[in-house]
This record gives sequence, structure tokens and C-alpha cells, in this order.
Amino acid sequence: MIKAYAALKPKSALTVIEYDPGPLGRQDVEIDVDYCGICHSDLSMINNEWGMSAYPLVAGHEVVGRIAAVGADVSHLHPGQVVGLGWHSDYCHHCSSCGSGDHNLCATAQGTIVGRHGGFAEKVRANAASVVALPEGMDAKTAGPLFCGGITVFNPLVQFDIKPTDKVAVVGIGGLGHIALQFLRAFGCEVTAFTSSDSKTAEAKELGAHHCINSRNADEIAAAAGRFDFILTTVNVKLDWNLYLSTLKPKGRLHFVGATLEPLDLNVFSLIMAQRSVSGSPVGSPATIKKMLEFAVQHDIKPVVETFKFDQVNEAIAHLESGKARYRIVLER
Repeated sequence: MIKAYAALKPKSALTVIEYDPGPLGRQDVEIDVDYCGICHSDLSMINNEWGMSAYPLVAGHEVVGRIAAVGADVSHLHPGQVVGLGWHSDYCHHCSSCGSGDHNLCATAQGTIVGRHGGFAEKVRANAASVVALPEGMDAKTAGPLFCGGITVFNPLVQFDIKPTDKVAVVGIGGLGHIALQFLRAFGCEVTAFTSSDSKTAEAKELGAHHCINSRNADEIAAAAGRFDFILTTVNVKLDWNLYLSTLKPKGRLHFVGATLEPLDLNVFSLIMAQRSVSGSPVGSPATIKKMLEFAVQHDIKPVVETFKFDQVNEAIAHLESGKARYRIVLER
């Protein structure tokens, strides 16, 4: 039996449950959970904001722990190895996306907390292909958020071939944005932070931003017309996207990784006349996660975390909901 913290209905506090995971699959691994980040996606699933939650729901998809057991067909992982697990716990392994290495785009990929029990628990199980070993020198305590927040902002930098000479802006300096600033600075880019919080300006510069623009000041944004090669937006609120489009160079790209739920109101002529693009992306493939972890170690990039004990999970969730987290929350044993 596995002890876990579960929501029994939408928006409920988490309570202790025990469940029987059954026999370990031949291609699966079981992980002793040492740390688990808490992400806004966990809140969305707990509250059934996306309409796909099943209860009892055990959230937690930024897992770091030690391999406790491996299935009979698993050869690349071994008991005792320190590993991480992110948003996906399995893939179909045979579609064109999986075949080309884009497992994260697999139409039938299984979410770690969608229809299965996640990492707010003593143990978690997943297909071995979705589990990535931590490289030597990586701090396990702060690594969890890299498996969702980190890979979400790193993946587009790889997909769209961001170059050291590029001028890149990040919209929203929170759980995602603060990691993006660090990656982009290490890439060698000229980095600008769009933030609505004056209190975050100094922190943004410490994290890697060369410049900061107040995202509530339309005049400041307008003054940046034609400046950026790439804008990465991490927020989940509606903004004046046409204003942001105007700050892109010709052939520039406005890229969404934040789940903005309202439809985008875009002036098509702003796209056509300057050959600009608008796009979005999810988390990355296991291969890209591995590349990201190695890059993070090489450049000493770490999420800024606050820690709570696992039995303080409800206090940790309340802290995240308050908007006061700086910048990611991690549960620890």
C-alpha cells in the first residue's frame, strides 16, 4: 500500500489515503519520493478547472526521488538511482511523434496526475521512458521544478533555435519566468523582463535580466517597438497582445507557455506585414529534459524554492494560491 495526500472532491483540502498500486509493470519503475514541487497545474487539477480530474486525485508532477524497484524489462535505470519525473508518465511509443523523439507531443501521452496517482505520496510509478536520471552535481532539493516549470521554458529555446545574439523578452516573472531569465542569460541573449510588480525588478535583474519593462505601462511597452526577436509569455491572464506584437522585430515570434484561457485578439496585419509568428508549446521530451538538466548543472541554474514538509501540503497549497510564493514550492521529507 502507498500512502498519499489526495483531494476527494474539487477544491477540497488534501487528506491522507492509502492505495494499492498492484504489480509493477515490466517497463515501469517505482520511485521513493524525496521531493515534489507544487505547480499551478496541480491546483488546476485539484480544482478540476480543466474538466478532466478524477477523484481521489493525488497531484504532484515535479518528482525527485530514488528508484525503489524496476520492472523486468527496464535496463537503463537501477535501484538507488536519483531520478526525476515530470508531467508525463508514459507515451504510446509508436506514433510519429514518439518515433521522431517528440514524445511530449504524443496524442495519447499519459499525464502523471491525469488518471493516475502522482507525487504527493510516499512512492510513485511511471514508465521508465519518462523518468530521467539527475546528472552528477545537481541539487536534488531544487531539481523538481525543472521537470515542469523548467522544461516548459527551456523547450522552446531548443525548438526555435534561440541564438546568443537574440534579444529575448519574458512576460511574467513568476514560477516559470524566473527560470526562463536564468536560461536565457546563460544562452548569452540580451534579456528583458516584462513584470507588473515593481518589487520584482531588482530580483529579475539578479536572475538574469539586463532590462525591465513595467507591463502595466503602455508607454514603456510602446517605446520597445521592434526590439525583440522572441517573446516568451508565461502568464495566464489576458493582456494587450497586439501591443506586445508591436515590440517584435520582423520575423519575430510571440510564444505562449502560460495557459492563457481567453481567446487571443490579434491584429493579423501586424503578423502579415512583418512576417511575425505566434506559437505555443507544452513540456519537453525526455531527451530535451536530459539536455536541460545538463545545461542547468553546467551553468549553475536552480529554481528559487520555498520548502514545506509533505504533511504541510495544505499550507503549501494555500501559500501558492496566495500569490506570495517566491518562486516555486517544494515538498520535502
